[in-house]
Amino acid sequence: MVYGQLRCPDCQGVDVMRYGQQRHGEQRDRCHNGNWPRHIFLLHDRTQGRLPTVKQRLVDMALNGRGIRDTARVSGVSPTPVIDTLHKRPP
Repeated sequence: MVYGQLRCPDCQGVDVMRYGQQRHGEQRDRCHNGNWPRHIFLLHDRTQGRLPTVKQRLVDMALNGRGIRDTARVSGVSPTPVIDTLHKRPP
C-alpha cells in the first residue's frame, strides 16, 4: 500500500490532521495553517453539481432539449442542482 502526504486543497499546506467524520461516513480533515480562513475540508467532495464544468454541461444539455431528469441521470447529479443551475439568471 502506498501512502502519500495529505495536503490542504486550498493552501497546499501539509499540516493536516484527521477531524472526524460526516454523518454519512465521509472523512473530514482539518488544516492547521493559521493564515488561511478555511480550516475543515473533505478530501473527496461528493457534490459534483457545484463544479463550473458540470454546470456548463447542464446548461448545454438543457439548450439541446434534454429534460431535467435525463440531464441529472447522464451527468450523475441529482435533479436539484440541475434545476438550481437553470433557474439562475446570467449576470
